[in-house]
Amino acid sequence: MPYYVFKITQPTPVVKNLDFQKEFENFKEAKQFARDMRAELPLNGGITVKMVHAANQLQAEELLMEKRPETVTMEWEK
Repeated sequence: MPYYVFKITQPTPVVKNLDFQKEFENFKEAKQFARDMRAELPLNGGITVKMVHAANQLQAEELLMEKRPETVTMEWEK
Protein backbone atom coordinates (compact mmCIF):
# COMPACT_ATOMS: atom_id res chain seq x y z
CA MET A 1 0.00 0.00 0.00
CA PRO A 2 1.33 3.43 -0.88
CA TYR A 3 1.75 6.50 1.30
CA TYR A 4 -0.08 9.71 0.44
CA VAL A 5 0.96 13.21 1.53
CA PHE A 6 -1.67 15.94 1.86
CA LYS A 7 -1.59 19.62 2.74
CA ILE A 8 -4.61 20.41 4.92
CA THR A 9 -6.25 23.74 5.64
CA GLN A 10 -9.18 23.98 8.03
CA PRO A 11 -11.01 27.31 7.67
CA THR A 12 -13.78 26.16 10.06
CA PRO A 13 -13.94 23.33 12.61
CA VAL A 14 -16.29 21.41 10.32
CA VAL A 15 -14.63 21.90 6.92
CA LYS A 16 -11.25 20.47 5.90
CA ASN A 17 -9.65 21.30 2.56
CA LEU A 18 -7.35 18.50 1.40
CA ASP A 19 -4.71 19.27 -1.20
CA PHE A 20 -3.05 16.09 -2.49
CA GLN A 21 0.70 16.55 -2.88
CA LYS A 22 2.39 13.27 -3.78
CA GLU A 23 2.22 9.47 -3.59
CA PHE A 24 5.10 7.30 -2.38
CA GLU A 25 5.77 3.57 -2.23
CA ASN A 26 8.56 3.97 0.32
CA PHE A 27 7.92 5.16 3.91
CA LYS A 28 11.25 6.93 4.30
CA GLU A 29 10.76 9.02 1.16
CA ALA A 30 7.21 9.97 2.19
CA LYS A 31 8.34 10.88 5.71
CA GLN A 32 11.19 13.04 4.42
CA PHE A 33 8.93 14.78 1.89
CA ALA A 34 6.37 15.57 4.62
CA ARG A 35 9.09 16.89 6.95
CA ASP A 36 10.52 19.11 4.22
CA MET A 37 7.06 20.52 3.48
CA ARG A 38 6.43 21.22 7.17
CA ALA A 39 9.77 23.04 7.44
CA GLU A 40 8.75 25.40 4.62
CA LEU A 41 5.38 26.32 6.20
CA PRO A 42 4.95 29.41 8.40
CA LEU A 43 4.56 28.63 12.11
CA ASN A 44 1.02 29.99 12.55
CA GLY A 45 -0.20 29.58 8.98
CA GLY A 46 -3.09 27.25 9.74
CA ILE A 47 -1.77 24.65 7.29
CA THR A 48 -0.81 21.12 8.31
CA VAL A 49 0.88 18.35 6.36
CA LYS A 50 -0.23 14.76 6.93
CA MET A 51 1.01 11.44 5.60
CA VAL A 52 -1.48 8.56 5.29
CA HIS A 53 -0.95 4.86 4.54
CA ALA A 54 -3.94 3.67 2.49
CA ALA A 55 -4.98 1.37 -0.34
CA ASN A 56 -5.78 4.30 -2.65
CA GLN A 57 -6.10 8.07 -2.67
CA LEU A 58 -9.85 7.98 -2.00
CA GLN A 59 -9.39 5.88 1.14
CA ALA A 60 -6.62 8.23 2.29
CA GLU A 61 -8.93 11.22 1.92
CA GLU A 62 -11.70 9.43 3.81
CA LEU A 63 -9.32 8.63 6.67
CA LEU A 64 -8.27 12.27 6.92
CA MET A 65 -11.86 13.55 6.80
CA GLU A 66 -13.25 11.28 9.53
CA LYS A 67 -13.93 12.89 12.88
CA ARG A 68 -12.12 11.16 15.70
CA PRO A 69 -13.41 11.29 19.26
CA GLU A 70 -11.29 13.32 21.63
CA THR A 71 -9.28 11.33 24.13
CA VAL A 72 -10.39 11.57 27.73
CA THR A 73 -7.58 11.85 30.24
CA MET A 74 -8.41 10.03 33.42
CA GLU A 75 -7.35 11.37 36.81
CA TRP A 76 -4.59 8.77 37.25
CA GLU A 77 -3.11 9.60 33.82
CA LYS A 78 -2.40 13.23 34.68
